[in-house]
Amino acid sequence: MDLSVILTYRCDSRCSMCNIWKYPTRPSSEVTVETLSRLPDGFDHLNLTGGEPTLRRDLMELVDVLYPKACTLEISTNGLHPDKLVPIVRKYPDIKIRISIEGFEETNNAIRGEKNGYAVKIDCMKQLIEAGGKDLGFATTFQDENIDEIVDLYRMSRDMGVEFATSALHNGFQFHKSDNVPYDRLVIAKRVEDLITEMMKAWDAKTLFRAYLNLGLIAKVLGHDRLIPCQAGTMFAFIDPWSDVYACNVRPDLKMGSLLEADWDEVMHSEQAEEQRRKVAACKQNCWMVASAKTAMRNPRHAHLPKMKPLRWVVANKLRSMMGLPINFRGSVDYSIVHRDEQIVRRESYLGKRTKAELQPEESRQYSQFPEGFFNR
Repeated sequence: MDLSVILTYRCDSRCSMCNIWKYPTRPSSEVTVETLSRLPDGFDHLNLTGGEPTLRRDLMELVDVLYPKACTLEISTNGLHPDKLVPIVRKYPDIKIRISIEGFEETNNAIRGEKNGYAVKIDCMKQLIEAGGKDLGFATTFQDENIDEIVDLYRMSRDMGVEFATSALHNGFQFHKSDNVPYDRLVIAKRVEDLITEMMKAWDAKTLFRAYLNLGLIAKVLGHDRLIPCQAGTMFAFIDPWSDVYACNVRPDLKMGSLLEADWDEVMHSEQAEEQRRKVAACKQNCWMVASAKTAMRNPRHAHLPKMKPLRWVVANKLRSMMGLPINFRGSVDYSIVHRDEQIVRRESYLGKRTKAELQPEESRQYSQFPEGFFNR
């Protein structure tokens, strides 16, 4: 099973597609090392995320406790605090680090509201490489503002010898936003085709199967159903900063229990958890993020092997790439069907702006700010 722990909703980025920074958690209320130490061993993948996890003063202690509990421990970070990450990588060289980067200098800084953010991230990655990191990479969210740069970002990542993870613009209750929709779905989807074509030239299995993950992002961007059904609450779950366990980080109604009231096994085997799994089985949200997608692609009996559907696609299209033939996108994606959005809100860059939310941030109130009736499509 995979698990993501949202350590904090504090964040020092000011992203246009995420309002977490407007609603930070209070450090005294955030999930503790002692609570997380009671988690069982044996997770396949355990991701420490946020908000910005490097803002936790006890991050090293958290890593010490959680590293033995998973085959892979990951930190998802904005990369603005190499001083917190370098000591961790020196101690645990195989820890997975993914630094969010939304484009090259001008694009990244505008989208993420980070003055000089791009330069700091690149320097952070170089420091982590020098520190001996073995599983490093950048992570990008496809959106209209950066889609023309994604192939070059991928090439830059390959040149640096690090991975390139991707997701698509989406809504989730922790973002305090429900208006994250593309301006031009078709343009974004076509640019992702270019990325997949480039990735299929690689020879490592991780990149080839990540190309299939990006195929699922094309379907998500166009507004189609998922390529593979979701297994939220069964194969992966989230712990939020208040120690509550959720089936996923999109729907605020899928709370399975609290680690302050019960231990992990009691939460996961409770009637409340079973009820949320029934809701997941009937869920129509069109989500295809890394957490749900890579888990859905995994063979349920052998966690390190893929299911047959992505395996067949990867083998067939790797052969096509080797023969100089185009990737067969039409066999998986119908471009004649594109979701039409009723309302499109232009995202605002907060770079260099002093907003009321920044001057007087409102403490998060456990998702009460999130409107009902949101939908990912």
